[in-house]
Amino acid sequence: MGKQQLEKINIIPEDDTKVVQIPPTQSLIHVLERAMGNPSVDPEKVERYAALYERAIAREDEIAFNEAMREAQGEMRHIAADANNSQTKSKYATYAALDAKVRPIYHKYGFSLSFYTGDGAPEGSIRVYCKVARGGHTERPFIDMPADGKGAKGGDVMTKTHATGAGVTYGRRYLLSMIFNLVIGEDGDGNGASAKPESYAAPPPGSITQDQADQIRELLESLNVNARAFLNWAKQKRIEDIPAAEYDSCVAKINEVGARK
Repeated sequence: MGKQQLEKINIIPEDDTKVVQIPPTQSLIHVLERAMGNPSVDPEKVERYAALYERAIAREDEIAFNEAMREAQGEMRHIAADANNSQTKSKYATYAALDAKVRPIYHKYGFSLSFYTGDGAPEGSIRVYCKVARGGHTERPFIDMPADGKGAKGGDVMTKTHATGAGVTYGRRYLLSMIFNLVIGEDGDGNGASAKPESYAAPPPGSITQDQADQIRELLESLNVNARAFLNWAKQKRIEDIPAAEYDSCVAKINEVGARK
């Protein structure tokens, strides 16, 4: 429901002596100008009228936001997982995969997303916020992500810069999934996946380990390096196919490209 669909808003002063109707076609500034031009109007009442009017408009914006969210989510389907997590032995969808599926839909319904970091996270973590805006209504969900560079066994596996970038990347992915209530699975189109996706096929002998493949994928995401361009440079179809002997040179190349951004 938009602002133009509002009926007249009845504002009742505290003394209940008169009901003031503010038509939706009149902007707040015009209402205030007329009231302020009338010497018989109490300035404090004008401020109260303005506050009531603003709350009514804010409520309409929130209703419109929620309705658009419902409609947008109604168009979003299962998203196919395109990566593996070797530590949890599970599959997940990268931020790029999520974004490719949902951005056209949420833009269609007037939403905009902006990610940023802020204070308040526990020590060793980073707080990632998402500004979700539509019209005059904004929400700011957040999530705290580890950013200490420690691996599952407690050892240092990332530099602080890499860990911070990875924390932001993970935070963006998790927040995007939570905001739109996304479902991740192998059946991304609802037709029933009858065959294993090519990305899960066994890598050739002599390739990097799954842990190394995950680290390369995480590094690409955290440094915002285009995965397809990287694979073209590496002359491979998949990250898992990279020869083990080329792992260090691939990591160095990603860091080099990321540092130029």
